[in-house]
Amino acid sequence: MGTDRRRDGQGRVLGLFALLGCGVVLLSACGSMPVTGDVKAVDASQPGDSQVQVYAVAPRDNATPNEVVDGFLESMTSDDSDFRTTRKYLTRKAASTWKPSAFTTVLTKAPNRSDRPFRDSDPGITEITYTLTGEKVATVDAQSAYQPLAPTDYNESLHLVKENGPEGKEWRIDLVPDGLLLGQSDFKRLYRSVDKYYFAAGRPSEQSTLVADPVYLRSRTDPVTGMDTVTQAVRSILAGPTSWLRPVVDSRFPAGTALKKGVTSLAPDDRNVLKVPLNKKADGVGQRSCRMMASQVLYTLRDLTSARVGQVELQRSDGSPLCVLGTDQAEEFAPDGSSSGPDSQYFVDAKGHVERIPGSAKGSGTPEVVSGPLGDGPVRMGAVGVARDEQRAAAVSRDRKALYVSSIVSDGELPAAAVTSKAQNPNDRLSVPSWDGRGDLWVADRDPGNRRLLRLTGGAGKPQEVTVPSLDGGRIEALRMSADGVRIALLVTQDGHNTLKIGRIERRGPEAEQKVSVVELRQAAPQLTDVTAMSWSGRSRLVVVGKEQGGVQQVRYVQADGSTAASGVLPGVNQVSSVAAADDEQLPLMAATSSDGIVKLSPGDNWQTVVKEGSSLVYPG
Repeated sequence: MGTDRRRDGQGRVLGLFALLGCGVVLLSACGSMPVTGDVKAVDASQPGDSQVQVYAVAPRDNATPNEVVDGFLESMTSDDSDFRTTRKYLTRKAASTWKPSAFTTVLTKAPNRSDRPFRDSDPGITEITYTLTGEKVATVDAQSAYQPLAPTDYNESLHLVKENGPEGKEWRIDLVPDGLLLGQSDFKRLYRSVDKYYFAAGRPSEQSTLVADPVYLRSRTDPVTGMDTVTQAVRSILAGPTSWLRPVVDSRFPAGTALKKGVTSLAPDDRNVLKVPLNKKADGVGQRSCRMMASQVLYTLRDLTSARVGQVELQRSDGSPLCVLGTDQAEEFAPDGSSSGPDSQYFVDAKGHVERIPGSAKGSGTPEVVSGPLGDGPVRMGAVGVARDEQRAAAVSRDRKALYVSSIVSDGELPAAAVTSKAQNPNDRLSVPSWDGRGDLWVADRDPGNRRLLRLTGGAGKPQEVTVPSLDGGRIEALRMSADGVRIALLVTQDGHNTLKIGRIERRGPEAEQKVSVVELRQAAPQLTDVTAMSWSGRSRLVVVGKEQGGVQQVRYVQADGSTAASGVLPGVNQVSSVAAADDEQLPLMAATSSDGIVKLSPGDNWQTVVKEGSSLVYPG
């Protein structure tokens, strides 16, 4: 079958063709050319549909150096098995040593190459060097972990020589950087974000909770391993957590556990049971550990497969069942601590009292003042954070000077302030408090003379100062704890801008004397120059309010690893001061605005006003 070689608007030769006649269901099985359906040339750098499968084309006889470089760059964006065709653009030695899976570099657009006018008739030219340029915005390492970058210049070289071939000397690339080089549109077409799961470290087995560890896997078959996406995901779980998360999580799979040799495809059967054959390392695992292992697989695959996985069966090396776990049985390990979680929202009314919008999944219940001194006490409150069990809340006084912790289900006197700030300016005092999944309470004191991140174990007792060594002089303006208790989202002010950063929470020593620190802060919304509000929205996603350079305020989703969420930008809403989202992504997104009061955004709907007057809107957490 012939191929259509054409040039795009920049003069780059396109040596690819795409199969468009293969649907979503059939794509994973399309291992050979169909006998029907259209074959047409496409620009591999255009925004693509994940259903489009792109095939590479080998270099033509007597290809010019320009054609070899362009063909190689385009071939990297294909679904070329083991990059066999892509390697044909390299010398025999370079083809044997090039490691495409070492890492992936993501540019804003497909890479540009230096233009090298060349006449093949000139016998004096035996080697030539090209420069590849672009704007680098991210990398994906060998563990499939995404790392966003502030846009930086990309500049690498490809060196070509003439190598003896069947038809005489041919131009080939002999010096090539390892890894793949992709524009953002190709990256989004070829890869998808997958949350794999591990257990929070340092917790008793009966309190184990799963933590999301986002990675990027090939959307269909991985060219190097030949594995489909489900198998890639299971293989990634078995390989262990990414380096950033590894210090605070554990895997229940014994070290060295892997898929049985030769397994490249996993799919649920007609009873929605996914059978996972393992090697000998897992043969002697006990039932409790095995069930925890199965829960890691079950939650990872929950949103990944088109056919729902109802059960996971882990198998010994001889094929016998090791254990079976269903979705109902896995609820005890739910990443948010429960299968459903709370669906009430809380806010501070115009009188400084804490109110609750009771258990309505639509966020439209009638607000009611909470019980206890936070609902009708002597101190007017300005911000609130509610414990995840909805038994207690922590509220900051309207002048931001004092933090109070009290029951919101029973009456009583207002207790003494748990934390007090000595800052003169109210804007330099206490932040909105937040509770983690362990029941600990967190708050930041923004006092210029004594900036502190504080934790109250169990929401009580003496506040403990938490060190943040990588803050680099920035000031914490706001914080939100993840449900798993091992990650914290921080709004950090530095050089006149607010940026969103995610930190890893490390705990050392026994509970009574535990030293806690927030380490390895990484940017989670590098595309936004100013972030004014944020909230966790699911297990590895956040909703943020901010502005791009020179842009207007927008509300959008971002992933905790800094990549852009598939759902992207949300409908606009004016003058948002705070935003709240639940761990359950089906619950409405809520926001407090200075113009429309408290508003909600339900899935598939537009923003609607819930309460005309109110502030500091939160879900429990």
